[in-house]
Amino acid sequence: MILKNGDCCFYVFCLKVNQENRHILKSIKKITPPEKWKIPVIIVMGIFVGLFFFLFHISKASSYLSDEPETCVNCHIMAPQYATWFHSAHRENAHCNDCHVPHNNPLNKFYFKAKDGLRHATVFTLRNEPQVIFIKHEGEEVVHDNCIRCHEQLIRDDRLLLKTTDIHHYRTERKCVECHREVPHGTVNSLSSTPDARVPLPQSPVPEWLEGLTTK
Repeated sequence: MILKNGDCCFYVFCLKVNQENRHILKSIKKITPPEKWKIPVIIVMGIFVGLFFFLFHISKASSYLSDEPETCVNCHIMAPQYATWFHSAHRENAHCNDCHVPHNNPLNKFYFKAKDGLRHATVFTLRNEPQVIFIKHEGEEVVHDNCIRCHEQLIRDDRLLLKTTDIHHYRTERKCVECHREVPHGTVNSLSSTPDARVPLPQSPVPEWLEGLTTK
């Protein structure tokens, strides 16, 4: 049988596809367990997948993808910080992520949020929270940048040069917290600072049917 140029190219293409498919099938067979182990492997994988989704639910991991300030009180030790922010002027214009997460680009924002969130989750899970909370150096830099981002017009107002020619230097080279350390959380550093702070209590992740069994 004589093949034309077009038919020949199509035939060669089909051969290559078949070879690739065979290679894929061989790779799948290498990682596929023997026949007698298939059911146990499926059961074990199902258990791990179930545990993953259970931990995702009970830790309220989905809430950390939002910008809701109430997410911060998932960890009870942050109750004073939430309460003092709630009663501050910043409540009307800024929430937690506006100040504590970088906004220079979306990738850096979510990377910082994930990294900081994992650290917080690890500390809380291991019950290793400090008695007095202080912001880390990296977080302090982020807060400072966000202060400038929101108040840049006030900081760089040329009319302030009438007061002193060094006003821009003092307002851009120094850290905002050197003068405004108590904004917006006041002097709160621990739970003992505001023992009666009223905050929205997070809902229990335990399903109602399970709570009913434990109370009987």
